Amino acid sequence: MLELGDPRLRRVAEEVPPEAFGGDALRQLVNDLIDTMRDRNGAGIAAPQIGVNQRVFVVEVGENPRYPYKPRIPLTVLINPSLTVLGDERISVIEGCLSVPNLRGRVNRAARVELRAFDVDGRPFHIGAEGLSAGTMQHELDHLDGLLFVDHVTDPTTMTTWANYEAYQADEFSKQAAEINRRYPSPLTITSKP
Repeated sequence: MLELGDPRLRRVAEEVPPEAFGGDALRQLVNDLIDTMRDRNGAGIAAPQIGVNQRVFVVEVGENPRYPYKPRIPLTVLINPSLTVLGDERISVIEGCLSVPNLRGRVNRAARVELRAFDVDGRPFHIGAEGLSAGTMQHELDHLDGLLFVDHVTDPTTMTTWANYEAYQADEFSKQAAEINRRYPSPLTITSKP
């Protein structure tokens, strides 16, 4: 797992070429991402975080001790994704990252987004995401563009260690997250339409 300060996290990732879809190397990369994400209790992980400069990320949220307030997201693999922001609404959330261990900070994210991507076999699909799930998608896509959540922190006083987040901010943010979940009751829709 690459961590903050490693220059490979700051590169713009390259698109997966058409001939790689359905191949063993791409399947192995996806499996490595899933295993690493689950092992570290991440809500998502992108290929650059494990040192692979390709436009691939995976997301999954279930019973996650790091993010108990996030709506469920089924295991989803996104290859060569593109994102469109829908509307002007923003949400203020506290984020962490597997590549920025032991830190959290407040960022503003678009409240609604649409993504177009391909699965491991090259089939196109669309995702509509809102609320905290939209934030998760933006966070992971940022990794493909050489960005980390710390680049979006507008108020440095919100940066905190995990221990201090748990001690001083977790209860209040859980209430804020519940309100975001109430305002955006359809966190994720996936369609296979090209």
